[in-house]
Amino acid sequence: MLSPIQVLCSDITTLSLEPEPFASYTEADIISTVEFNHTGELLATGDKGGRVVIFQREPESKTEPFSQGEYNVYSTFQSHEPEFDYLKSLEIEEKINKIRWLPQQNAAHFLLSTNDKTIKLWKVSERDKRPEGYNLKDEEGRIKDISTVTSLQVPVLKPMDLMVEVSPRRVFANAHTYHVNSISVNSDYETYMSADDLRINLWHLDITDRSFNIVDIKPANMEDLTEVITAAEFHPHHCNLFVYSSSKGTLRLCDMREAALCDKHSKLFEEPEDPSARSFFSEIISSVSDVKFSHSGRYLLTRDYLTAKVWDLNMESKPLETYQVHDYLRSKLCSLYENDCIFDKFECAWNGSDSVIMTGAYNNFFRMFDRNTKRDVTLEASRESSKPRAVLKPRRVCAAGGKRRKDDISVDSLDFTKKILHTAWHPNENIIAIAATNNLYIFQDKLNSEMH
Repeated sequence: MLSPIQVLCSDITTLSLEPEPFASYTEADIISTVEFNHTGELLATGDKGGRVVIFQREPESKTEPFSQGEYNVYSTFQSHEPEFDYLKSLEIEEKINKIRWLPQQNAAHFLLSTNDKTIKLWKVSERDKRPEGYNLKDEEGRIKDISTVTSLQVPVLKPMDLMVEVSPRRVFANAHTYHVNSISVNSDYETYMSADDLRINLWHLDITDRSFNIVDIKPANMEDLTEVITAAEFHPHHCNLFVYSSSKGTLRLCDMREAALCDKHSKLFEEPEDPSARSFFSEIISSVSDVKFSHSGRYLLTRDYLTAKVWDLNMESKPLETYQVHDYLRSKLCSLYENDCIFDKFECAWNGSDSVIMTGAYNNFFRMFDRNTKRDVTLEASRESSKPRAVLKPRRVCAAGGKRRKDDISVDSLDFTKKILHTAWHPNENIIAIAATNNLYIFQDKLNSEMH
């Protein structure tokens, strides 16, 4: 079985670090996105209240060898506020849909955050010195009367307590009619794209008043609409390539060198449907909720409602690998449809070497699949398993009426209000971040660089 993962830092809420076992929370506290930066030293979360919380990894301590890997709050700021579109009588939520870090170019960090309509570029910087001794200002910053200045002094920088400053640098607005579901920074580090249900726009990071529409699937008559865009991402190495997924379960790889408007895809990845398995829910559960390029750029990882799939860019006819995330829910699709859970959008993630994939499930469970050994494990993000240096025990769900072993959980006992939708994997190490409602769990495998 896969090696257990140790808990180094757990139960971090977006608002506080309170240890109460059943602390109350509001809808605004629910985490809606999780993202490591390119080095893994910073981790950002966004919530439904429009807030962004940044965690910083602690350096290794000689006196406390287990402290390395712990993430503590670095900065918190309000990214988006609720708005109202008076022309359309539409309320625009402040919920953060996605966060994407830009590669670090200097001492400061930059990240993009978006709600349904507006994308913002933020600068995160540190200040530990303050200037003193201005000639034309007094100690409180007020401008002096020039006639009272009788001598000149050289301003000096004096140490001060470290202060993290977060400032908005760009606001990219008014380019999306529908809800933004994805943003992706290009490998040229100059452009990024944003996708909504029907269109994908290409932006330059320095230009806020215009963008280029590179995909438009809106039909002339909206009654002819058969699918929507669900996710989009740039290739990690080739700045001209990007992929987007649809509610029909298809993936389209596009090349911006072929045409300014990528209406015609370069490759179409689609798995033929098994007619014998077709049901009323087939179209709903086949919708792709997330797509991620592997770090190598050779593979695509997708997540639909019941499965995670790995696609080879050189093979369009079918996925290279298919992993059943929670196949025991097939018998529950009717009730999941009635309570709207069937429309939940689960995300997926690669580990640093592309050998293991991870995605979430219900009951605060998350799943890992080893691509080399074909082994899999179900783990739980819970307060009970979140004590420092505790070891996560594999969990097992048995189908209704099936034989149960000790510690097995019946599918009828699953809590569908507890769901792991958002996950992230450290780019280089076996550290994962799991968003469970308003709690952020960070787990690390200290013993193994690879899962085996």
